[in-house]
Amino acid sequence: MSTEDYSKIPTPETAYCDFCLIPVGTGSVSVANEVAQVQRLLKASGLKYTMHSAGTTVADEMSLPNHPEGSWDDVFRVIGQAHSLVHQSGVVRIQSSMRVGSRTDKKQTAEDKVKRVEGILASDE
Repeated sequence: MSTEDYSKIPTPETAYCDFCLIPVGTGSVSVANEVAQVQRLLKASGLKYTMHSAGTTVADEMSLPNHPEGSWDDVFRVIGQAHSLVHQSGVVRIQSSMRVGSRTDKKQTAEDKVKRVEGILASDE
């Protein structure tokens, strides 16, 4: 058994997160109002974000030079704030699914990733 002090392991310096916040037990199948609340919060946060049909990808591409992701703390702080905001509107239960990425070898934005695949597909034509 290792005697390593796990409390001293730092979180990654940067991260991005694709998340889907799901209000539970609202009595409605629509989540449009809650999604709009979260989008307003993200806009006010200054973080870079992209909403899509199944969630939102959030990162702070300007917080750290040469890193397209946001600081780990900033990204997860705003997701926690999104939960709190929706709870404050009367939703008592929220589930979120998340996919998190971090990278240390090079700078690459979400747009860069999409462009890379589009370039490969364009060569098929």
